[in-house]
Amino acid sequence: MRRLLFLTCLLAAVISSSAFAADKVLMMATTTSTADTGLLDYLAPLFQKDTGIEVKWTAVGTGKALEMGKNCDVDVLLVHSPSAEAKFIEAGSGIERTQLMYNDFVLVGPVADAAKAAGKSVDAALKGIAAAKSPFLSRGDKSGTHNLEVKLWEKSGMAPDKESWYVSTGQGMLRTIAMAAEMGGYTVTDRGTWIKYESTLNGAPVLKVIVEGDKSLLNQYSGIVVNPAQCPKVKADLAREYIKWMASPAGQKYIGDFLVSGKPLFTPNAGK
Repeated sequence: MRRLLFLTCLLAAVISSSAFAADKVLMMATTTSTADTGLLDYLAPLFQKDTGIEVKWTAVGTGKALEMGKNCDVDVLLVHSPSAEAKFIEAGSGIERTQLMYNDFVLVGPVADAAKAAGKSVDAALKGIAAAKSPFLSRGDKSGTHNLEVKLWEKSGMAPDKESWYVSTGQGMLRTIAMAAEMGGYTVTDRGTWIKYESTLNGAPVLKVIVEGDKSLLNQYSGIVVNPAQCPKVKADLAREYIKWMASPAGQKYIGDFLVSGKPLFTPNAGK
């Protein structure tokens, strides 16, 4: 009888412990760049050490990440498409958007630069690519990068999506860069993923940065809590804890200290 009672208590303790552990798991949808660069693998154990919360994530384009939030599939978002994020919040799907870090977008292309676009403004570079009918690789996936690229084409007065030289990959950023290299084409990428790609080439890149530094190329990343009013099962408390940690002096320092090949990939800017 005592043995049975002991086993029953032990089983109850195991079940209780498992339930507690499950409660401390945060589900996140995020853009591919935060995963491909290695940033999340670097931050996750630091966050868990500080808070006891485990983070699990799905890395997709920002459009898909926002859709996952809308469908109550995750607790928190880490994304980089401010206009799409604003619509998400206006629709009541998210709350408490917090700026966390930024880098910038760059236009990259073949070292030979057949379109002679290097050093020009974004508008002039894109017009040069179109005039030369050089391959242009678009992610085509409603990601933050794709959304920005579409706006750049619109600003230049062009809509090239029906042109034979304009290729929609439907792939993440690393694969799209690789395809641009294979085809001798151009693409728009966030700098963090570009640095990560460069680090794999042993100093012999097929592509180079063609255009950078334009104010239209700012790439802001923000955290958003999925709205518990629309998604009752969302762990809003854990989501807030994650964003609070990312925005804290310690979290911001971790972000700023993250380097690949000695280069910073993201600049912390919480509260700015």
